Amino acid sequence: MRIAIVGLGRMGRAVAAAARAGGHDVIAELDRGDVVRERLAGADVAIEFTEPGAAPGNLVSLAEWKVPTVCGTTGWSEHLAEVTAAVNRAGGALVHSPNFAIGVQVLLRLARTAGGLLARRPEFDAYLLEVHHSRKQDTPSGTARLLQDALHTADPSRAYPITSIRSGPVPGNHEIHLETESEGITLAHVARDRSVFAHGALLAGRWLLDGPKRGVYTFEDVLFGGAAR
Repeated sequence: MRIAIVGLGRMGRAVAAAARAGGHDVIAELDRGDVVRERLAGADVAIEFTEPGAAPGNLVSLAEWKVPTVCGTTGWSEHLAEVTAAVNRAGGALVHSPNFAIGVQVLLRLARTAGGLLARRPEFDAYLLEVHHSRKQDTPSGTARLLQDALHTADPSRAYPITSIRSGPVPGNHEIHLETESEGITLAHVARDRSVFAHGALLAGRWLLDGPKRGVYTFEDVLFGGAAR
């Protein structure tokens, strides 16, 4: 793949390293002020890891420029309808996810199952815990919100509150706790380094080009199948 990386933070650098190690051609590495059409010439796909304030505008522009895009920026979900409309209007393609770890997508499915199985078991209390590095901007994390939604959809009787910790260099840990006085169930995912997200984003980029795709998808669609939105 010929890849344009949008965002030069730690995730952007991790994607660039993983792409080059995998034999891909990184044709552009763009900071926020560099996202112009001319810099994207020849790119098969753009991979966007910036910040919540920049992502929606970037995604609209990339759609209008016909560049298939993978977005791992979190904290912009209130703009999803606007971005989706722009992608569909342009006939573009986007995969977005707050987390590109394959294990997190499995955890989401386990969360739905656990919520359903315990929906009529009021003796279980439930909460989520997420830990990220001190520079992460959104709280709770987008992944924690997805897990909460998955649980609550299967079991509306519980609120599933989220506790967030921001400290040190942790790439991202997520835990679901289901507790009674006499027993407990813990479902957890631990990201040991950012390469897991980079490899997932590259997998999503290859998937977008296999077809090619049109519309808006999630990483769950990439791994398990799903229709465009």
